[in-house]
Amino acid sequence: MAQGLAGPYLAGRQAVIASDYRAAAEYYTRALARDPSNPILLDNALLSHMSLGQFEKAVPIARKMESDELDSQIAHMAVTASLIAEGDYDAVLARMKPEFGTGPLVDGLVAAWAQIGSGNMSGALEAFDEVAEQRGLAGFAAYHKALALASVGDFEGAEEIYASDQAGAIQMTRRGAMARFEVLSQLDRNEDAVAMLDDTFGGGLDPALRDMRERLVAGEMLPFTHVRSARDGMAEVFYSVAGALQAEAEPNYTLVYTRVAEYLRPDHVDALLLSANLLEQLERHELATAAYRRVPADHPAFHAAELGRAEALRRSDRPDAAVEVLEQLARTHGDIPTVHSSLGDLMRQEKDFAAAVAAYDRALEKSDEEDNNRWFIFYARGISHERLDQWEQAEADFRAALELNPGQPLVLNYLGYSMVEKQIKLDEALAMIEEAVAARPDSGFIVDSLGWVLYRLGRYPEAVGHMEHAAELLPTDPVVNDHLGDVYWAVGRKLEAEFQWRRALSFVDEDSAEEAKPDRIRRKLEVGLDRVLEEEGEPPLLLVNGN
Repeated sequence: MAQGLAGPYLAGRQAVIASDYRAAAEYYTRALARDPSNPILLDNALLSHMSLGQFEKAVPIARKMESDELDSQIAHMAVTASLIAEGDYDAVLARMKPEFGTGPLVDGLVAAWAQIGSGNMSGALEAFDEVAEQRGLAGFAAYHKALALASVGDFEGAEEIYASDQAGAIQMTRRGAMARFEVLSQLDRNEDAVAMLDDTFGGGLDPALRDMRERLVAGEMLPFTHVRSARDGMAEVFYSVAGALQAEAEPNYTLVYTRVAEYLRPDHVDALLLSANLLEQLERHELATAAYRRVPADHPAFHAAELGRAEALRRSDRPDAAVEVLEQLARTHGDIPTVHSSLGDLMRQEKDFAAAVAAYDRALEKSDEEDNNRWFIFYARGISHERLDQWEQAEADFRAALELNPGQPLVLNYLGYSMVEKQIKLDEALAMIEEAVAARPDSGFIVDSLGWVLYRLGRYPEAVGHMEHAAELLPTDPVVNDHLGDVYWAVGRKLEAEFQWRRALSFVDEDSAEEAKPDRIRRKLEVGLDRVLEEEGEPPLLLVNGN
């Protein structure tokens, strides 16, 4: 490699591996200045700029790669996207050749929409039907054909496709369902749209769906907004493919498709939100935050974007900024229960349990009785009350959560474990935790609870197997290892107990220190568990195997 090139290349390569696209774009651009025709540098610079949504920088690189006859799927994608943005649909159609291909699904659907852009609707419908003949692509083709018909005012034709279920799973997505509701409204079938909306989404609607429902109930004819032009349709192609890839492809690959959708339709808020979600999966929280900020304040999905931005800020170790976002959102969107429960979750994570309780109070006030999420709000508020030593309120909340969601293992475990720690209602606690373990046998924390309640009941030999299994499931958790040490000590396996306590200490960090109680573990290593219990005024261990 040329002198002076190795440094930027290696730095860029490392940045790509870490999904640090800003750094990668900078390093590869610097490297290209020294070696402008290097295919590896071109490919990585293109990927970095597209992942950032910087098409003004990506497209010249892609054109350079094509002129150099480099075969690159993303280069072909970028050039095609630029032609779409320019409205040159004849040029798009001229590129529909194997050497410029992105893939049969994208190429086929883009060609169909390009026919619409060129004014050839009959050719477009034939192109959609050709895509449908390919294995596994019929649902996508039918969905886009319906959108195309609706975009030119043929709502009867669009609904005929929807009613036949040709579009399959893609029609059951939130975005697909909302498109159909608009089609039904255009056909003066608002009542059918409302019934379908209620059947699909039930209660607890987000602002966009709630607004749509209210307008439908009021008899308003909703405009068809999901695709307004051929360019919008092509943006929808890339978004649809991204949605399908999300569950099976790496997020960095899927991100390229959402960025193309954003480029072609800057107001495609669903594409923005998906990009932000993918960036969070890649742990590029600063880029996710920037994506969330692009959602307009007057858009129905603004609250969802702000909730996402708050979470991205929290994960980037900026909890104060996250709290500020949520508190402002609570002032502007205070009628949405999720806003308050999210603030409560954040305050609970920050160990401000009093503020968490206040936020959960507001969430419960704003939520409907039939809201499926109410059990979790009671559960989370119960945790906050328990941490504030407000046991009566905590127990009431846990039991309210179980009334709404009977058998919920998280609630059963937390309530059961709390009663074990307080050494009250131990038989009921055991029954609860056994039920939780039956529901979640691979949860280390729940299995730990079962072992611990048996230990508290003095059934030490029975506790051993469960605690060992918990330690297998959570081998680096300090609390689980500490518990296993106590159980070993109780059955006379004192050397093994001391080994587990030392292991527990080795795993204690800032986040776990409060619960793990490292000073207590050190004291057990100094004088033994029996002496520590005596010093704490606790009853002695029962005699087991002569211990």
